[in-house]
Amino acid sequence: MTRLDYHAAGVDYDALDAFKRYCQQAGAATRAALGPLGLSEPAAVRGESSYLIEAADSYLAHVEEALGTKILVADAMYRLTGKSFYRNVAIDDVSTIVNDLSTSGAQPISVSMYLATGDAAYLADSVRAKDLAEGFAEGCRQAGAAWGGGETQVLKGIVSPETLVLGGSAVGVIAPKGRRILGDVQSGDAIICLASSGVQTNGLTLCRAIADRLPQGYLTPLADGRTYGESLLDASVIYSRFITECANRGVRLHYAAHITGHGWRKLMRLDAPLVYRVRKLPVAQPVFAAIAKAAGLDDREMYGTFNMGAGLAAYVAPADVDATLAVAKAHGYDAWLAGEVREEAGRKAVVLEQLKVEFEGESLNIR
Repeated sequence: MTRLDYHAAGVDYDALDAFKRYCQQAGAATRAALGPLGLSEPAAVRGESSYLIEAADSYLAHVEEALGTKILVADAMYRLTGKSFYRNVAIDDVSTIVNDLSTSGAQPISVSMYLATGDAAYLADSVRAKDLAEGFAEGCRQAGAAWGGGETQVLKGIVSPETLVLGGSAVGVIAPKGRRILGDVQSGDAIICLASSGVQTNGLTLCRAIADRLPQGYLTPLADGRTYGESLLDASVIYSRFITECANRGVRLHYAAHITGHGWRKLMRLDAPLVYRVRKLPVAQPVFAAIAKAAGLDDREMYGTFNMGAGLAAYVAPADVDATLAVAKAHGYDAWLAGEVREEAGRKAVVLEQLKVEFEGESLNIR
């Protein structure tokens, strides 16, 4: 069996990350536009999950995100089974936006949808259209935000007439300013992880390629009795209420990392030369074992691409571990003490001790 990784499936993160760095450099030259408005850009905010604008007594936060190709899995399962999963993918769309926004400590205020299709007939299916709308609204409710509007386009010749591009943006607020998550992680800090629902919103290009290798494609049953396609389409967890409630209860998060693209390497998103030692991993959902087997991927490749059962990492002082876990439990999140942060002679790395897998700092180059 030929090995199939994310790059072979058509996603080159090296090229994408290089473009993002070019954009950060070009964008930084525009920050002076904020001055005449009495606003400013906080230091070192570019390269983080959300963009912050500093006002006198608060920060505004802004994020633009998109779902990716998970919509194609929903399209395929709709054709194969007649069952609509579009409500779930619309929740996913909100999750990928507000989870990034919340890592700054921002409370989402308003979320907008961006939708483009190649043919308006795609939205003439009332089941599909209604589920997309209801799912987006449900995602906003889970995030504690209003759905403020959006943009719907028909882009014939650019987008396939048989699917759509689903994305959007969000605005949030950090008030008072002391609620901001600063990224002041220190040696000895605890790593708290919150469970994912499964694949969530990253790695779907590879997941789709794997469907072609399975005996029944998306309908292949997994170890838990569910099909591969169903498992890929579980709605993502929205973590914004956890972050908001930590602030409400006076539990200060030093940093929060949304574990999406680049998998567990995202734990070292900060520039600081720190080692993130993970001693307790979650039990990954059965869909990940199916992916690994079909693609011929080892632990390093799987944990470097997928969330593997954890969608958010939060860093807190050791004295705040119990309070952080209590907030998570009170709001229905599965959370656990996963490890700790250490200074180790200037090294930057993520170390998954159970698996003897280590990711050095140069494996994550997003700034």
